Parts: sequence; structure tokens; C-alpha cells
Amino acid sequence: MTTKERFKIPASHGRAVRLSEGQCITIYNTSGTQVVDTWALCSDDPDHFMSMSHTRVETGRISPAVGDVLVTNRREPILQFEHDSSSGIHDGLMAACDARRYANLGAIGHHRSCADNFHEALTALGASTGDVPQPLNLFMNIPINADGTLTQGTPPAKPGDYVSLRALRDCILVMSACPQDMTPINGSRPTDAHFSVS
Repeated sequence: MTTKERFKIPASHGRAVRLSEGQCITIYNTSGTQVVDTWALCSDDPDHFMSMSHTRVETGRISPAVGDVLVTNRREPILQFEHDSSSGIHDGLMAACDARRYANLGAIGHHRSCADNFHEALTALGASTGDVPQPLNLFMNIPINADGTLTQGTPPAKPGDYVSLRALRDCILVMSACPQDMTPINGSRPTDAHFSVS
């Protein structure tokens, strides 16, 4: 995929693409209110993946900023955070939503989740892995309060804001237009997001 054509990540669903070293993916917050959970896994070994905890050690930041190199669970570079038209507020702390999270929030029956989207998107590419790694939650607003508590805040982005990430090795990039509609993080209403690759 080497085109600037924009591709849709349907609301509450996921997409995955293969990136070659040097390619750049741009992820668009089309509505301005949509969180996009984002993962990167090495093409030759999906159990070797972008790790937010290891990246925090290397960057000294809670969440990455333009110019930062994101590293794997083996402390090897995988992506570079290249451009950001948004407020710069993203989350690198919160786990991907899953069935148990929605049950804890009071959902009745099946509710789509970023964990499901991660596995579905990988399967569509003919890839798989076991656990769901900690995602980089693009455009997600999780303020850390003075007493150490976390707030699940409303999105601070504007319609059309984007982030560009450059592959520093061959990898699989997985994205989920987060289905969360029981907290304010998507403005309580999931919407489509988009991406392009160059």
C-alpha cells in the first residue's frame, strides 16, 4: 500500500496494514472525537511488538511526542512519531477495552471492543498473536490528577486532526476506532476514523 488514498476504519471496528521500513502511516481523527487504539507488531514475529511501558522508559514521557522513537518489548525501534496536528494529547497508560471492561461498566450482552478489533484485524491479514499489548491510544484524553487518580476525559482534538508514524522496520500496524460508548472518551459516540499510507 503506497498511496495517499484515505481508507476507512469503521466506527467500533479495526483495520490492520503491513508497513515496510520507511513507510509512513497517517491516522486521521475524522470527527475530532474518535480515539484510535494503535499497535505495531514486527512482521517476522508478532510477539515482538511496540511496548508503551518500554517506550516510556526511553522517552521519559507518559505518552510520545513528535520526534520520539517508539520501541518494542525488546527495546528495539519500531516507529517514529513524525507529525501531530492535534493538541498533542494521547494516552499510553490505558489498556485496550475488552469484554470484561464492558461487563464491569454494566453492558448487557456482547459489546464490541478494541481487544476484539485487534484480533479480527490481524486475522484478516493472516497474522495472529496471543495477548493484546498495551496500545498507544491516539487522541485519548486521560488527565492525571494531583492526587494520582486518572480521569477519562472528553476528546480535545479537532475534526481532521492527524498523527503520522514512520515505520523503522517492517511491521504490522493495527488500528481500532474504539467502540467505547459508556464513558466520555469518544464523546460517548464512536465514529469512523481514516488512514493513509505513503
